Amino acid sequence: MIDFQPILDQIHTNIQQCSDKGRVADYIPELSKVDANKFGISILDSNAQQFSVGDAQERFSIQSVSKVLLLSMAFAKVGDALWKRVDVEPSGDPFNHLSLLEMENGIPRNPLINAGAIVICDVLLSQLKNPKQEFIQYIRDIAGDASIDYDLEVAESEKRTGFRNYAAANLIKSFGNLEHDVEEVLDFYFHSCAIAMSCEQLVKVFYIFMNRGNCLQNNNYLNLSQVKRINAIMLTCGFYDEAGEFAFEVGLPGKSGVGGGIVALLPNHFCVATWSPGLNEKGNSKLGMLALEQLTTETGLSIF
Repeated sequence: MIDFQPILDQIHTNIQQCSDKGRVADYIPELSKVDANKFGISILDSNAQQFSVGDAQERFSIQSVSKVLLLSMAFAKVGDALWKRVDVEPSGDPFNHLSLLEMENGIPRNPLINAGAIVICDVLLSQLKNPKQEFIQYIRDIAGDASIDYDLEVAESEKRTGFRNYAAANLIKSFGNLEHDVEEVLDFYFHSCAIAMSCEQLVKVFYIFMNRGNCLQNNNYLNLSQVKRINAIMLTCGFYDEAGEFAFEVGLPGKSGVGGGIVALLPNHFCVATWSPGLNEKGNSKLGMLALEQLTTETGLSIF
């Protein structure tokens, strides 16, 4: 097995020399308070060995990274019926655009854009008695970490400024693709985006997508077919309209969030999480993208 530590140390050194760190998301007021100089990276390999450097133990708002976890929970519960409500095509548009939603009769392009995740939240509301509590418990159980929780200030901040998400939810509702009240669906959605985790915690959760649906405690959450499909959606849709660029530069399935986090994985080999709050113009972590490109180039490990 590879000793990832010297590789991560070198990436950290390289990243610290970058003067352009991108721009911290400011449209969610709570996120604008984060220090742009933060950078962490952590790897968990198939032997359950963990390697980290930088601010890898500091918690941050995972934002859209949680969409993969909403998807995995819903997919495990309802199976292929899910695809009647949401498609699996790349959008080619920013994560919060509404134009495609209207043209395609309220069926979101994929589960990893905002509109798609809103539909997934609606699906879970029909499956769960206490959605917010059961969802966070699902994540805690996978990670084996009871300390993972919502950041309620971020959730409130999202609710106050989430006008496009309200527009998307109402548009989906007008086409009959939301079964529950818009307020109820969005309350769950905003909370899911406001989960706080560190890089070291994130790789333990996403380990299931690297390890054939099994967590570190060897409990099974997804079958092989479901893992394959979720990883495929991450590769094609995990980075909004920069998914092609990420596949080209990094070559791993993954998911980004506007909190500056990125999670990526190589099935049966490793899971990696980076955090750097400054974003590029497409809404993905500028230095996180760079770090992951260096990782796959240096190790020669990617799906291609």
